[in-house]
Amino acid sequence: MAQPGDFAANVKQQADIVRIVGEYVKLRKAGAQNYSGLCPFHQEKTASFSVHAGNQFFHCFGCNAGGDVFTFIQKIENITFPEAVRVVAEKMGIPIPKVTYATQEEARQAKHRGGLLDIHERACAFFEAQLKRPEAAHAREYLHSRGLTAEVIADFRIGFAPEAGFLLRDAVRGQFDEEIMRESGLFSWKDKEQSPVASRQSPQTALYSKFRNRVMFPICNEQGKVIAFTGRTLATDEKSGPKYLNSPETPIYSKSRVLFNLDKAKEAIRKLEYAILVEGQMDCITVFAAGFKNVIASSGTAFTEAQARLLGRFSKKIVVNFDPDTAGAAAAERSLALLVSEDFEIKVLTLEAGFDPDLYIRRKGVNAYSDALAHSNKYFDYLIERARTLHPVRTPEGKVKALNYLLPHIQRIPSRIVRDEWANEISHRLGIESSVLRQELRHAATSRAAARVNAPARAQLADAERVLVRALASRDLAHAADSSREGVDPDFDAARQAHYFLTEERLLDGSSAQPLIDALLTAHEQGLDPMSLPLDDNDRRLIASVLMEDHEELTPELVENAVRSLRKRAILRRLDELQQQIKEAERRKDLAAQTRLLQERVQLRRAMTTAGISS
Repeated sequence: MAQPGDFAANVKQQADIVRIVGEYVKLRKAGAQNYSGLCPFHQEKTASFSVHAGNQFFHCFGCNAGGDVFTFIQKIENITFPEAVRVVAEKMGIPIPKVTYATQEEARQAKHRGGLLDIHERACAFFEAQLKRPEAAHAREYLHSRGLTAEVIADFRIGFAPEAGFLLRDAVRGQFDEEIMRESGLFSWKDKEQSPVASRQSPQTALYSKFRNRVMFPICNEQGKVIAFTGRTLATDEKSGPKYLNSPETPIYSKSRVLFNLDKAKEAIRKLEYAILVEGQMDCITVFAAGFKNVIASSGTAFTEAQARLLGRFSKKIVVNFDPDTAGAAAAERSLALLVSEDFEIKVLTLEAGFDPDLYIRRKGVNAYSDALAHSNKYFDYLIERARTLHPVRTPEGKVKALNYLLPHIQRIPSRIVRDEWANEISHRLGIESSVLRQELRHAATSRAAARVNAPARAQLADAERVLVRALASRDLAHAADSSREGVDPDFDAARQAHYFLTEERLLDGSSAQPLIDALLTAHEQGLDPMSLPLDDNDRRLIASVLMEDHEELTPELVENAVRSLRKRAILRRLDELQQQIKEAERRKDLAAQTRLLQERVQLRRAMTTAGISS
């Protein structure tokens, strides 16, 4: 906004902090200008939270939170300062200045994002209306068979995509241009040269709905705006496509950065001080409808670092409740590993075999789920039992396997003291009496050094490089059995995705890993077995060790995170180079060079912000 400082000062001068805080906290008069209530930022039974009307500030004598009206809104809503200024202005009815942009391109991008949000809102309303039509009787029957009431359906804005591929297109055609329609992810199309009929039609006529004969679940961002959909097929024939079809990634939707239902659950998460994480959207909806308002879903994908950071703004405590089957247990462990690294306090809720949260609540009832939730295990208790189940510790070999299973999890714990405590606990629980084994376990836990095959310095790889080497060297991963779980991309090919990024962006140019990566790129392009390449012993051993790292499934998010890490490294390296070049230009008093270098630095930092890369 133009002159945000002046506007913020004007808003603060007009704002009534008692009125605004009173929308969130029940306040009572406690003096001439003082008001008190229970602090919303920590659990308490005796009021220690005060608001002073005259000085327009708040303070909690229990947790020491305090500040002005903007600070309160930032903290209670978990938003930035500019967003807090806007919220307070809207509450006070103060007109907000028109947003201005530095360039025409920025204005174009903002308008484009606005168009994508608008078309998703229009599509959501369309799907909701279609669900009420006679042709959607089978969709309503399906939803009712899953225990969803009309109120829940309306609350989550669940809809129906009709079989006809042109109805949604025709409903929005006059409101949005072709570029918005194509980039929305709501439509598919055939190239003109592949379709003689389409070639005689306009480009818009060639578009048809991506989602057809499906129950539609909207995916919202943190502010509650619809940004994508998951469509559950109602057809049973082979041509109907995957059971669950998700929107592709768009400028407003990145599945690794969104948590399903966070918009509805964030306030309950903050008040209850913990979140329940389930795997699927139906699980999430059923648990939420049962009264557990602090539930979110990862939509079938392993938890990502971006999702962990997003959730951490509201609480660092979490109960993970994934399916108890093999795939669910593996997903839980991947999520646990990342949450441990992000210093979350974690519990694991394991239901009976054959029950996901949705079925458990429908079959056994709300009270049974509440009881199971109350008896959730601490995450390391869960992992130790998993280790004992997978690798019985009746023999020395079993103890070693169980120990190796647990080591990567211990090494991710940020606190050295906690790692050492768990090392002692594991030694006791696994029955490891050997002082040598205890010493090695403690050393591994305290050093956080992952056990890997040692190679000469030039062959050592960063974690992101290891992921891409593994993606390129892995074969037949694209032909793994399809899953019916939500969020699974049946067309994902790790090698193809890694090849695309590495050839398009050349992220490893100049690194010690470049020769090996180039050899693997060539092997991928020629369809060769990576192990048949004329590599030296060190590189061959390195590839073998990377391929043995099967503790984390190759997913689109894992590959994308590796690429993002390399982009960050490349940008930071270039920023360091620019800093030196700017100093040199200043020394030479070369104003033109300084201007060019400073512009490049601004562009790089803006690119980092746009890509969600923290410095």
